[in-house]
Amino acid sequence: MTLSVTDLGIARGGVPVLEGLNFSLAPGAALVLRGPNGIGKTTLLRTLAGLQPPVAGRIAGAEDRIAYAGHSDGIKPTLTVTENLAFWASVFGHAGGIDGALAAYALEDLAARPAGALSAGQKRRLGLARLLVTGRPIWVLDEPTVSLDRDAVAMFAAAVRAHLAEGGSALIATHIDLGVDAAILDVGAFRARPRDLADFDGDFL
Repeated sequence: MTLSVTDLGIARGGVPVLEGLNFSLAPGAALVLRGPNGIGKTTLLRTLAGLQPPVAGRIAGAEDRIAYAGHSDGIKPTLTVTENLAFWASVFGHAGGIDGALAAYALEDLAARPAGALSAGQKRRLGLARLLVTGRPIWVLDEPTVSLDRDAVAMFAAAVRAHLAEGGSALIATHIDLGVDAAILDVGAFRARPRDLADFDGDFL
């Protein structure tokens, strides 16, 4: 099923940031979001993931199909690498096992280590490995390569390509070239118009 966004408007802290967004993301496809810092990419991804409501428009095809990876790694520091992945697999009810996720991000030698004892890059690899145990077809990713070295970026790109080849899709906010075949959407073209001062009070009602 295609993820479709129609005339979407989103806000941050009650202030509109993007409006009139229209795009679709079909199975097997990737879309990279570009735009200057602060334009609203994170707000858009959080809205698509259901973490906040849109202020206008429609999102179709997202219900229980999105796995979101934001700025936080989403791991429990007192659990081991294996326990973290097993936890997320159980949360999403995915019975596919975690061995593939460990291998995809070269985490096998760290499997018994508490997540809190990992380096920043290792934590990010574990956070991204969570995607592989969710069973969700749509990956929504906010700057996923932060803290990753060159080899780990290549692991991530390989995981995305494999996900697309299996019919999954990916929406990625990133400023780097991942070497993944993807369309580009510059969200700067959808910057919300400044509010009229006469509407100022309405933002807080």
